Amino acid sequence: MEPGVCNRANMLVCRLWKAVSRALFAEFLATGLYVFFGVGSVLQWPSALPSVLQIAITFNLATATAVQVTWKASGAHANPAVTLAFLVGSHISLPRAVAYVAAQLAGATVGAALLYGVTPGDIRGTLGINMVHNSSSTGQAVTVEVILTLQLVLCIFASMDNRQALGSPAAMIGTSVALGHLIGVYFTGCSMNPARSFGPAVIIGKFTVHWIFWVGPLTGAVLASLIYNFILFPDTKTLAERLAILMGTTEVEKVGVEPQKKESRSSSGDAEMGSNYAAQAGLELAILPSQPPE
Repeated sequence: MEPGVCNRANMLVCRLWKAVSRALFAEFLATGLYVFFGVGSVLQWPSALPSVLQIAITFNLATATAVQVTWKASGAHANPAVTLAFLVGSHISLPRAVAYVAAQLAGATVGAALLYGVTPGDIRGTLGINMVHNSSSTGQAVTVEVILTLQLVLCIFASMDNRQALGSPAAMIGTSVALGHLIGVYFTGCSMNPARSFGPAVIIGKFTVHWIFWVGPLTGAVLASLIYNFILFPDTKTLAERLAILMGTTEVEKVGVEPQKKESRSSSGDAEMGSNYAAQAGLELAILPSQPPE
């Protein structure tokens, strides 16, 4: 192999490693912050028992903070259900999705462990693990989690889609999380995020009906992705393009137009959501180098 080609290959590998490691750390950090502050809001302090409104607001603020801090580094999924939704919508590759989920579960576990460590023993209780409340059946609990996650993922897609998003993604996604908690706390404690349920369950060592908080959110995320990407705002990717994106063998979602060029935007609008999402995440998954994020 010629020296020039070898050097170029080494540079691309270094760029890829830096981008991937940064994105994985961002997912780890975002999920850890979300779990630490969100789960911390449900602890039963005798001097100030948490209200449903307080819990919803705290999860709102925790989500908005995590998204604002990390969304340009990784997209701030901070949720395996969200990652699955983007995988189904052909916005990320399977290898990246698997790596994201691993980072999210690790971050959730560390966040829960830190919360456990700084909380007095008589306050920890069950560390806010998700359970079925108020005589709800498991079927009702799964259905509620499906609906709660569906509205969250629809909001995430809409807020990240440059074809229609106007406000702050952090604020809009945080509002959607708060909405879910205002209802979901009464049924399941409101998960909408398998990592949020997984972290405390690992630290406490209690996995009773834990499957609900995987099946419900993942099902809701898949339904939301199908509704948004194939019904509400379908794109023009071919089956071959989707398979290439899935395997990570193509230059996924490279930005081909500048946001200011409105005349070009109309022709490439269908692909723009995934394009800018990957560019903001800073992940170069193709053989050729991707355009750097703005």
